[in-house]
Amino acid sequence: MNTTPGSDITDVDLVRLAQEGRWLVLSTVARTKAGHIGGPLSAMDMLVTLYFDTLRRDPSRPDDPDRDRFILSKGHNAIALYAVMALRGYLPVEELGTFDQGNSRLQGHPDLLRLPGLDASTGSLGQGLAVGAGMALEARRQGKEFTTFVMLGDGEHQEGMVWESVACASRYKLDNLVAIIDRNGLQQYGWDLDGGGDSRFDRLDPWAGMNLSAIYRGFGWNVVEVDGHDIPELRRSFSAANKRSGKNGRPTVFMARTSKGRGVSFTEGEYKWHNGVATDAQLAQARLDLGLEVEV
Repeated sequence: MNTTPGSDITDVDLVRLAQEGRWLVLSTVARTKAGHIGGPLSAMDMLVTLYFDTLRRDPSRPDDPDRDRFILSKGHNAIALYAVMALRGYLPVEELGTFDQGNSRLQGHPDLLRLPGLDASTGSLGQGLAVGAGMALEARRQGKEFTTFVMLGDGEHQEGMVWESVACASRYKLDNLVAIIDRNGLQQYGWDLDGGGDSRFDRLDPWAGMNLSAIYRGFGWNVVEVDGHDIPELRRSFSAANKRSGKNGRPTVFMARTSKGRGVSFTEGEYKWHNGVATDAQLAQARLDLGLEVEV
């Protein structure tokens, strides 16, 4: 499918594409024995909405200087991005079978020197928003009208560099910068709150008890709270942010409520599926959960 974003694609189309993307994540990781599951599944609805409806980009012109930029700051979720890019026509779907293999264009973290269509190499958490802020600032200096979107994880916000970038973006009034926080409230590792020595500690919401939206507002950002799995809501919200780009002097952040491992019965809400390899039986169950007529 190679529909021009925002043309005649329907909500039903996008929901189906998101389910196909989830299947590609699970089946690819099962085949290559590498990659993450939980975060890619929680981000899938947003990625599909961005690439098929919001971003002003053309897969046949991946280096178009006027294209909207997208940065996956939580780079360990690369398989989700590759799956959506494959569905969008940036690469053959069959190439997903080379994921995280030697000499593949599809490395375990995005590498812009290998795959056309990537706008940043990411993987070290906390850095993506700084790169996006730099792109937004340079766009303004060059008189370009593209918008830069950056997707971050909620746990990633434990990195101090994120907050330096939040402050910088507000200071320079980067209203052509949009952050999307995949707030799935579950991380692989956490804090040793009681000193019990559990090697993984408390894995729940890294911002439990804190108003992350209020913090961003305090930094001068425009905050929009959305359901990260409600595609009609995402379409309206992302489109409005793109139309508002460059007009109000404030960067925008979407606080997207999501569920880690979304859409598959044995992965949703399970920290152990931050990463993992599905068995044949689990793949068969996933096919049923996702409602897809595909062969395992």
